[in-house]
Amino acid sequence: MITKITGVLSRVLDEEVRLQAGAFEYQVLVPDFVRRALQSKVGHEVTLHTSHFLDGNPMQGKVVPRLLGFSSEFELEFFELFCTVDKVGTRKAIKALVRPIKEIANAIQRQDSKWLTTLPGVGAATAEQIIATLRRKVTRFAMASEPRPDEGEAPAGAVIDGNLFEDAYQALMALGLSPVEARLRLDKVMGHGQKFSAVAEIIQEIFKGAH
Repeated sequence: MITKITGVLSRVLDEEVRLQAGAFEYQVLVPDFVRRALQSKVGHEVTLHTSHFLDGNPMQGKVVPRLLGFSSEFELEFFELFCTVDKVGTRKAIKALVRPIKEIANAIQRQDSKWLTTLPGVGAATAEQIIATLRRKVTRFAMASEPRPDEGEAPAGAVIDGNLFEDAYQALMALGLSPVEARLRLDKVMGHGQKFSAVAEIIQEIFKGAH
């Protein structure tokens, strides 16, 4: 089993990244908060902490082994804990984790089910189940400072916190952009390394010079 992989980041796609390690290129699935942190690192060597899962339906005769990656063991441990919630499988957990781990852990600890329902695929019943299962288990994730990725520096693109990113994403779609276009616009702005403190600043930067 591969527990950690280091290679040159060759591509960042919607739900995965590609790492070139020697003669092999590895497909590694990543949650969205990891993808955003890595999108400015194309062409650079990165290290991901990994886990495996089987993707597919055995009843349909096709099961594919997948590699899942995180920037730190801290993130991987939280993901594995999140997957212990009843009816939250690996795929659902990958989709849900769009905010930084510490933010999600804090919401669970303060029993904020309304906040948790803002995560993709998490309805009211699932939010309550997450709280009931995990609220006594997430203290160290809520209180700890999140480790930096193994490459040593905080990614240059990680300049928008989870809440601000999500608000900007929703604002762009309200302006008529498709989900894919909204994500691409945000990715481009984040890659500049500029810091933002308000949604209006992000929107202004995105549409600057557009007439």
